[in-house]
Amino acid sequence: MNSDSILNRRAVGVVLHVTSLPGPHGCGDLGETAFRFVDWLASAGCKLWQMLPVNPIGPGNSPYQSPSAFAGNALFVALPPLVQAGWLAAPRSTESLAAPDFDALRVDYDATIPWRWAQLRAAATGFYTRASLQDRLAFQRWRESQAGWLADWSLYAALKDAHAGLPWWCWAPALARREAAALASARSVHAQAVAMHEFVQWCFDTQMAALRSHARQQGVALMGDLPIFVAHDSADVWARPDLYWMGVDHQPLFVAGTPPDGYSAEGQRWGNPLYRWDRMADEGFAWWSSRLRRAQAHADVFRIDHFRGFAGYWEIPASCPTAAQGRWAPAPGMALFSAIETAFQGEAPLNIVAEDLGHITPDVTALRDHFGFPGMRIVHEAFQGDASHSFLPHHHVRNGLVYSSTHDSDTALGWWAGAGAAQRAFAADYLQGDLLPAGEGDIAWALICAACRSVANLALFPLQDILSLGGAHRMNRPGSAEGNWRWRFEWSWLGADIAPRLARLAQVTGRA
Repeated sequence: MNSDSILNRRAVGVVLHVTSLPGPHGCGDLGETAFRFVDWLASAGCKLWQMLPVNPIGPGNSPYQSPSAFAGNALFVALPPLVQAGWLAAPRSTESLAAPDFDALRVDYDATIPWRWAQLRAAATGFYTRASLQDRLAFQRWRESQAGWLADWSLYAALKDAHAGLPWWCWAPALARREAAALASARSVHAQAVAMHEFVQWCFDTQMAALRSHARQQGVALMGDLPIFVAHDSADVWARPDLYWMGVDHQPLFVAGTPPDGYSAEGQRWGNPLYRWDRMADEGFAWWSSRLRRAQAHADVFRIDHFRGFAGYWEIPASCPTAAQGRWAPAPGMALFSAIETAFQGEAPLNIVAEDLGHITPDVTALRDHFGFPGMRIVHEAFQGDASHSFLPHHHVRNGLVYSSTHDSDTALGWWAGAGAAQRAFAADYLQGDLLPAGEGDIAWALICAACRSVANLALFPLQDILSLGGAHRMNRPGSAEGNWRWRFEWSWLGADIAPRLARLAQVTGRA
């Protein structure tokens, strides 16, 4: 880990996905509102902005079921810069772009996705017909530099469009098997669509780089998020099915998930195909090095979701409808991260956070600590136990991240509303300086204050907790396929007193 990394300094950060930003075009993006949010973070004494995965979304609009581990989310491409470049026409004002009356507080994906893609297609046509020589050369240089993943993604995306969204295994057998003649023909027939998807990815990379540069100028680091597994219907699996446990019918033999526990008697069956770690090892885990190098181009730090899966993962036969019939299988975590370290020698160091929540066994802890990856702690979950719970601030370690809540949990206020009497009493006693013994006061800020006083280097809070919002504002409900990933906020909610309050807290706890 880089000794100058934000991970090695005491700091405060905010968790907010890009889609949650305000804006007139259906969801937040990498444009002016993202820059404005960076400025707000700086004014609030925050040094880190943690996003959810920035890859394309998958089923249920989830950023954790992406059709590509390398491509960027086209919904994040801000449209006004495309107007300003002369590629996209707009009536009078770059603010309107003739946008429908989108919901300001919820992302309506059914309305937003087709409208935004219509604008992006128009912008691509404008670019290929009107772009300056300088822009064309910049695009060509970028295209060549990203050829390792871009060729497969752009053709996959074009073919998805041509097949009305059908998964790749439902395409013509020759395309599903990636026969050379079929791929060459498809690339010719769908050349315009392929070029459009390449252009969109260039716009994403260009805007992401601009935002990251602005954040650095403001002293704010960007933190990304990598799901451990990839979706079955993805460019990654289509391009390299040999790296996954797949049958001749292109269907997974085993899928990912988690075992039964106190929250689910059947466990969780995620459905992602499992890696053929043996074949990845034969290639020196080159796919992983490429994936992390791509992630590093978008963020200063990144969290790897479900880190425990690198020590051992829950292997579920694909024929089983639930996760109950699975088993633990070993994963090559030590060999994998050693190979990644070797691949990155002489390059910018990787700054990795291990999402080590859930069923954590000694081998997971050993893997995390061997490479010095910081883990995560969620304060409100500690009150389900007693004074020995490792998530309580007096048990934290310096090399770690402490949260008031996460995108997968209820908000702090939502948790408090549903907490039992024992949890409330324990929390009230523990948080006496911030929450009266009777349980009165702002529980969200009580948890924020407790987290800031922790010895852990980084204290992070979803914006919902900073705004003291209830459970109706949570981002995701694990196990629920509908209604997630939609939450948005308005600028007016960031009252004049919030940034100074957070900045002062950061200062007095040594995080400024």
